[in-house]
Amino acid sequence: MNLEIMQAQFGVRTSVTKPIPEFLLEMGEEGMRKMVADHYDAIKKSDIFGIFPQDPQEFEDAKKHSADFMIQICGGPAYFNTNRGAPQMVGRHNPFRITAETRQTWLELYKDIILALEKDGITERSLTSWWNYINVFSNWMINTKS
Repeated sequence: MNLEIMQAQFGVRTSVTKPIPEFLLEMGEEGMRKMVADHYDAIKKSDIFGIFPQDPQEFEDAKKHSADFMIQICGGPAYFNTNRGAPQMVGRHNPFRITAETRQTWLELYKDIILALEKDGITERSLTSWWNYINVFSNWMINTKS
């Protein structure tokens, strides 16, 4: 499976395609929550943890909010909108210093998780769809030049 990271471009918001509906069907909500939790657990051990909430409860809340968003963006229930309002992710991420390097690390931390999901039987087509979404959309979050 090709998990190349696209070149980051500060201030560029390339059109993004949501993951295919089969991704959520294959993962299920609990699988999505586990994927996001695994990603956040990896973040906690990384050099980008400093831009995430340091308070343990706030970190857990951020993990839940992220999973709610990911489930919603994949065609599931509108948990994020119900609990937090319209996503407006660029604005929500504005207080945090996100560089191309931060994005690179964030994506790299997803690679092992995605490869493990393939071993667990999630189809390459679904995983590629997910990767393509986060690869493009994460570029939107860059708000600080390197």
